[in-house]
Amino acid sequence: MGHLTRNQIGILMICLGTGLITLNDMMFKALSGDYALYQIVFARSLGGLMFSLIILQIEGGWRLLRTATPWQHAARAMMVVVANMSFFLAIAAMPLGLVSALFFVAPLLITILSIPVLGEQVGIHRWAAVGVGFAGVAVMFVPELLGQGLGVPGWSYALPLVAALSYAGNQVMTRKLGVTSRASALAIYIQVMFLVVSIVSYGVLGQGQYAQGITNESLVFLLRTWVWPAPGDIWVFLALGLNVAAIAYCLSQAYRMAEAGVVAPFEYVALPLAVFWGWSVFGEIPGPFTWAGMVLIAGAGLYIVWRERKSRKRD
Repeated sequence: MGHLTRNQIGILMICLGTGLITLNDMMFKALSGDYALYQIVFARSLGGLMFSLIILQIEGGWRLLRTATPWQHAARAMMVVVANMSFFLAIAAMPLGLVSALFFVAPLLITILSIPVLGEQVGIHRWAAVGVGFAGVAVMFVPELLGQGLGVPGWSYALPLVAALSYAGNQVMTRKLGVTSRASALAIYIQVMFLVVSIVSYGVLGQGQYAQGITNESLVFLLRTWVWPAPGDIWVFLALGLNVAAIAYCLSQAYRMAEAGVVAPFEYVALPLAVFWGWSVFGEIPGPFTWAGMVLIAGAGLYIVWRERKSRKRD
């Protein structure tokens, strides 16, 4: 890669990292029919924690974990947990492409949250883009209104939106906390929170006593008993742990090597990849309203990224 510029390396890393994220989502969906959500999250987070601890030692050691704002870090980590849990519960019952598209309202929500939290100014162009993005969300609900939906409860559609809102809150807090904390420390706080939530969930739900009589796939995924993985699935669990470590490395490298405004648009590679995995593995084919909503949401998000980059250049 010696002949590539830093921005080009960043673009390659963000595309690889984004591709691995959709692979992660596909593996979660594949396991969701047999294992509990908290069990899969526990296995994945162990791998992520080990990787983050190695990076922490490279960056400066245990002293980097000291912070004057532990509760803010805990709140940020919990937002990541909520975002992930909501997203994975959604893909257990809904097509992967649809859930991914709804989740990509996150950049629009980041724009809104940046006003009260960071004191940023948002102009008419970005407000218009936010409106277009939410129009895309509305378009995706049309089949439900026409009685041609997925046959899932209405709250299932809210899950990826809850994930997007939690992710947006996490991103806004990261902008504040990242000034004084290293990326490895931020990652460790998150993985530890995942492990804590998974262990507590096992203590409360591990016997599957609350799953009796439940038919909704998202709720079954949440409430199912903890079981030892089948021999063939152990490799998938191991792959999840390695995959989350690789994702963390690729994303951190992308934003370390290149300008954020350069690499951020390439995160939308996730949308066609999610559709590909949904079609090739699960036989899911998006309908016309899903495609239309996806285009509106992605277009609005890309426009916001472009406007922010243009504003920074002016400054």
